[in-house]
Amino acid sequence: MMFSDQLLNRATAGLVAVIIGFSSSIALIYQVVITLGGTPDLVASWLLMLGLVMGITTIGLSYYYKVPVLIAWSTTGAALLISSAQGYHLGEAIGAFMFAATLVFVSGVTGWFEKIMNRIPSELACAMLAGVLVTFGIDVFNFMNELPLVIGLMVLMYFLGKRFFARFAMLSVLIAGVLLAWQMGHIDTGAIHWKISEFTYIAPVFNLQACISIGLPLYIVTMTSQNLPGIAVLKAHNYKAPISATLNVTGFINILTAPFGTYSINLAAITAAICMSDEADKSPDKRYWASIAAGVFYIVMALCAATLVGLVASLPQALILALAGIALFGTIANSLQQALSSAQYTEAAIVTFLVTASDLTMLSVGSAFWGIIAGVCTLMVTRKG
Repeated sequence: MMFSDQLLNRATAGLVAVIIGFSSSIALIYQVVITLGGTPDLVASWLLMLGLVMGITTIGLSYYYKVPVLIAWSTTGAALLISSAQGYHLGEAIGAFMFAATLVFVSGVTGWFEKIMNRIPSELACAMLAGVLVTFGIDVFNFMNELPLVIGLMVLMYFLGKRFFARFAMLSVLIAGVLLAWQMGHIDTGAIHWKISEFTYIAPVFNLQACISIGLPLYIVTMTSQNLPGIAVLKAHNYKAPISATLNVTGFINILTAPFGTYSINLAAITAAICMSDEADKSPDKRYWASIAAGVFYIVMALCAATLVGLVASLPQALILALAGIALFGTIANSLQQALSSAQYTEAAIVTFLVTASDLTMLSVGSAFWGIIAGVCTLMVTRKG
C-alpha cells in the first residue's frame, strides 16, 4: 500500500508540473508561430516535437544521474521571440534557434557556466529561487478576484490535505479545482476535438542579422532566466546539479530538432520545484521518479498536442496559475528559510530576493540574473575578509 501511495505521489507531482508547464506557455508559443507567419497546425507540430524532446531528455537525464532533472521549453524565450522575431520569416528564425542552441552547447563543453555557478553561495541561490517563485504564491490570492470560490476551495483543500492526507494534498487540490470550475461553467468543453499532430520540417536559413537579433538574445535569456534559476532549484534542494552535461545534451538536441520547432529547451525551475517537494516523495533520493513521470506525461501530451491546444484553452488561466502557486507554497517557505539561515549572508540574500522578485529588466535580461548579480555585489561590499 505504501509503495502504491508513493507511485501516486510521484505521478501526481509529474502530472501537475507538466500541466502547469504546458498550459502556462502554449499561448506564447502560439503567438510566436503566428508572428513568424505560421498556422495553428504548425503550432501543434512545434508542440509535438517540443513535448517529445523534453520528455525523452527529462527521462534520460533523471534516470542517468538519479536527480530530478526536468527539462522545459523557454517561457521567457517565447515571450522575447514575439517581439524580436517580427520582420523575419520562419527559415531565418530556425537558423537563429540553431545559433542560440550552439552557444548553449559551447557553454556546456567549455564548462565556464558551471564554474561560475559553483562559486555562488547556496544562500543566494535559495534567495533567487524564492524571488522567482514568490510571485506565483502571491498570485494565488490575486486570482481570487476572478474565481473566488474555485481558488478558495483549492487553498482550503491544500491545507486540509496537509493536515489529514498529506500524500494526496496536491491531487485533491487539482481534482477539487477542476470539478468546481466545470460545475460553475468555467470550462468550455465544446472546443475540444481529437486531432493527430504531424511533424513539419522547416529548412533553416542562416541570416547574420537574424542570428544577432533573435539568436543572441534568446541565448542570453535562456541562460539567465531559465537555466540559472533551474540550477538554483537543484542547489536549493541539495542536489548536485549536472550543469555542463545538461547544457551539452539540451544544446546538441536543440540544434538537431530546431527545424521541427524546438526553439529552445533548458532546465525547468518552477515546475521542477514541484518534482522536488516533499509531496513528490518523502525521500529526496527517490524524487527523480517524479521527474521521470513528468517526462512520460510530456510524451503523452506531445502525442495529443493538437487536441491539447483546445483543451488547455478551455481551462481558466487563473485556475492553472493558482495551482502552480499552491504547489509551490512549501518550496517558497523552504527557500526563504535556507536563504536566511546564515547571518553572514542575510543582507546579500535579502537583496537577491527583492531584486529577483521585482520587475527589473535591463538589456533584455530579466530580474533573476540581476538578482544574483546584486546579491554577489552586496556580499563583496558587506562581507569582512
